[in-house]
Amino acid sequence: MSNLLYQVEDRPPVLTTFLLAAQHMLAALGGIIAVPLVVGAALKLPADQIITLVNAALLGSGIVTLIQCKGVGPVGIRLPCVMGTSFAFVGAAISVGLEHGVPGILGSSLVGSVVMIVGSCFMPQIRKLFPHAVTGVVVTMIGLSLVPVAVDWAAGGFAPGAVYGAPRNLGIAVFVLATVIMLVQFGKGIFSAAAVVIGMFVGYLLCVSLGMIDFTRVSNAQVFALPQPLHYGMTFPVAGIVAMGVAFLVTMVETTGTFMALGAATNTKMRGKTLARGILCDGVGSAFAALLSSPPVSTFAQNVGVISLTGVASRHVVALTGVMLLLAGLFPVLGAIVVTIPQPVLGGAGLMMFAMIISAGVQLLSKVENTKRNGIIMAVSIGCGLAVTVRHELLSQLPAFVKEIFGHGITVGALVAVTLNLVLPERPVEPDDDEEEEGVPQAFLAQEREAA
Repeated sequence: MSNLLYQVEDRPPVLTTFLLAAQHMLAALGGIIAVPLVVGAALKLPADQIITLVNAALLGSGIVTLIQCKGVGPVGIRLPCVMGTSFAFVGAAISVGLEHGVPGILGSSLVGSVVMIVGSCFMPQIRKLFPHAVTGVVVTMIGLSLVPVAVDWAAGGFAPGAVYGAPRNLGIAVFVLATVIMLVQFGKGIFSAAAVVIGMFVGYLLCVSLGMIDFTRVSNAQVFALPQPLHYGMTFPVAGIVAMGVAFLVTMVETTGTFMALGAATNTKMRGKTLARGILCDGVGSAFAALLSSPPVSTFAQNVGVISLTGVASRHVVALTGVMLLLAGLFPVLGAIVVTIPQPVLGGAGLMMFAMIISAGVQLLSKVENTKRNGIIMAVSIGCGLAVTVRHELLSQLPAFVKEIFGHGITVGALVAVTLNLVLPERPVEPDDDEEEEGVPQAFLAQEREAA
């Protein structure tokens, strides 16, 4: 029996669709804007150049989100996916940019995206590496890796002038979290489905009353700005292409895990061909984003938490989110308004959304047969993934190439789980006499072989 309020192909009423789409946009916008801001600051770009990067990132994210949700031929997974600039590329982008500038970043991204485009051809084979135990680990690690982000938001973040862990910040985050919980648990219809956006709106009003909102950025923002393709030009340094290629390889592993989590959230069976369409869209979308002068894009895991929390799996809702992101890129003043949302408000809602991904992963793991082999796979892979998530300095003495690959908890957890699943031998289950007579072990072993 489905626990979804709206299925993948459902079309909610117009007002409901708008609120639900805005909910996804609010969950993603901070991450989309953060990457160009971080890269621009690291490269010491002037303010107008950073604004151009932000607008391009919003525009690229919106267009690729539309393609991912609606599909264009073989491109697009046709599920509710929000696309955005990913922190997985930040390290490579800064290292390339410091030597070759923004043109080097964009040129390396354009060529490096070929890794994902080619990799999409092998997704049916890669899908076989993700039986239930591995999938459950990856989904759980996605949630565990995102929770620290929500905690930092709730505490107020690390921006200049922010007081990390201030009681007021924590109080606002708890207030938003409690509001979302009450709406999800006791709300009906739109109040339950749009719990996140309503909770954030109430929290935003509270912050306005406390004088925490600075509208300076809104008053200074342009009302309308045309996209500027190839604004910075492009160069193609070999070292930069290699660095970006590695980043795309890492992102492909993470995105595969995100798609598996999305399948669990939307009650969709993730076949190899389905994954191939999604990965292809990530690759083609990143190449297109580079032409728009935007950093690469990838599927946002945090929006899977929105689906798990609200039960709204309509791809048409998220397609409207793509339109909103596109408009935010064309009308910078809209994005400037959303950016005024204080981090504690995002943290209260984000903690709930990301924890829901953990819950989905735990539910997947609970369906895995309780054997010593599966226990080792789950324990070791989650442990290794958490090691680099909570202790980023763990790899500080290793070469940059190693840190690029193993610097993300989701990637480490996935790679360890896949490796252990391949190398640990299958041990036959010793059946009870009664079970053997009923043929239960044979059926179970056949199911396990099919999953593997």
